[in-house]
Amino acid sequence: MKFGGILGFETGIMLAPMGVDIAGPELVAAVANAGGIGLIASPVNNYEVTVKVINDTRKLTNKPFGAGILLEFEQTKTIRAIFDEKLACLQVYWGNFPKEMVGSVKAAERAIAAGVDCIVAQGSEAGGHVVGTVSLTALLPRIVDAVGNRNIAVVAAGWIADARGYVAALALGAQGVAVGTRFIGTKEAYAQDYYKQQLLHYNEEQTDRTDLYERFNWKADVRCMRTPFYEQWKDAPDFVENDNYQPIVGKSIFFEKEAVLRRFSGQVMNRTTTGNLEDMVLYAGQGVDLVNDIVPAAEVVRRFVDGAKAIIQGLSKNYLPKPKKDKDNDHSEVCVNKGKEKKKWRKDVLKLFIVNNSLLFL
Repeated sequence: MKFGGILGFETGIMLAPMGVDIAGPELVAAVANAGGIGLIASPVNNYEVTVKVINDTRKLTNKPFGAGILLEFEQTKTIRAIFDEKLACLQVYWGNFPKEMVGSVKAAERAIAAGVDCIVAQGSEAGGHVVGTVSLTALLPRIVDAVGNRNIAVVAAGWIADARGYVAALALGAQGVAVGTRFIGTKEAYAQDYYKQQLLHYNEEQTDRTDLYERFNWKADVRCMRTPFYEQWKDAPDFVENDNYQPIVGKSIFFEKEAVLRRFSGQVMNRTTTGNLEDMVLYAGQGVDLVNDIVPAAEVVRRFVDGAKAIIQGLSKNYLPKPKKDKDNDHSEVCVNKGKEKKKWRKDVLKLFIVNNSLLFL
């Protein structure tokens, strides 16, 4: 495996399965082709559509990839499709099931007991739906300690958007990183261009954790950008929901079906979304200010891997003591006595010999 490889993949860079379809075939395949772990954002409990998304992805890559599902909803049909299609891995999140992405040490202990191959430790800085309330730097080493010497990979999630975050996660004991916000800012992400461009104008202080969106269907905390619309409504009382009494703010096509988006909808705007885009939710983690350009997903993976290598090499050079030379075996100089005078010749690659006071190069 190449630098940072985990779970049989070439690198430790994991694409978060961002829904509804932002992590679609094009983005998943691009990450897989670059050696990362691509995870499809699976349709909710739909066998046929799940198979179609998997096949569409396979048309773009011959590399292994996986899928992520939300256990908050009934998912029997989707899970069956994923197993029938024999994907490389399945990530489960947020629901009454022991194998879940975790936001606490107790949840990690349940996952360990269930015999998982990998645990994603999600810090509260993460964008989108956030299960935990503890920062990544505090949570990650505790989960690594809980795993101990078991053969379970730990992946860090939350605010990580460049190679520095990757190295920090490695230093805290992780083997890889799950990346969401940075991958939204790629050419292959199936997100509205308006959404992608907004990432370039917000910083970590301009995100917030809230339950404002999608209360009618699924009341759960998310981290989003503090848009003017959000600032206007962030203190709305609990009875304000995205129900049928709310005005329609737009429309989208999700998995070939048209969906109406009402005010406070938690659905992410994809390439098909039209309407009052400024009134829609924009999920982002606290690493959003590190998204400075819209590039191919392969370039993001390359920056993570090459950047991490350079940082680690720099740390080794600057902070680790240099090995001492063994004087007895140091042949960098050849000394020859000529009468009472002592001369030195520097030897790099060639061997130096003195024969009848002549210098020979062999």
